[in-house]
Amino acid sequence: MPGPMVRGTETILLVEDDETVRRLIREVLHKCGYEVLDAADGDAALSICEQYPKGIDLLLTDVVMPRMSGREVASRVAALRPDMKVLFMSGYTDDAIVHHGFLDAETPFIQKPFALDVLARKVRDVLDGRSQS
Repeated sequence: MPGPMVRGTETILLVEDDETVRRLIREVLHKCGYEVLDAADGDAALSICEQYPKGIDLLLTDVVMPRMSGREVASRVAALRPDMKVLFMSGYTDDAIVHHGFLDAETPFIQKPFALDVLARKVRDVLDGRSQS
């Protein structure tokens, strides 16, 4: 049985092209105390980074998306907000993601589908600097 959900107060930018998945993740993170800004694609994420007046602590992005990959989103966001941490997620296994060159082995990553408490714990670990892939 899962333990209590870990909590936080940081701001997270969620980038996920699947609306149902995005809505579920946003709801879970919000219930854990986080402020969640969400975007359906990379362009919307960049717009949020340019316009949001406060700090954004974490970019949580899908790896494989139309038009702009999560890796490209992270790279472009880093130019705007260099202190933002990044956590990638994908339905592909981490071995496949690394093997095909999307990410390196040390990059914080969570594989979908994930249990909601596992997501909350992984987000907390990345925010706290304990991000083992």
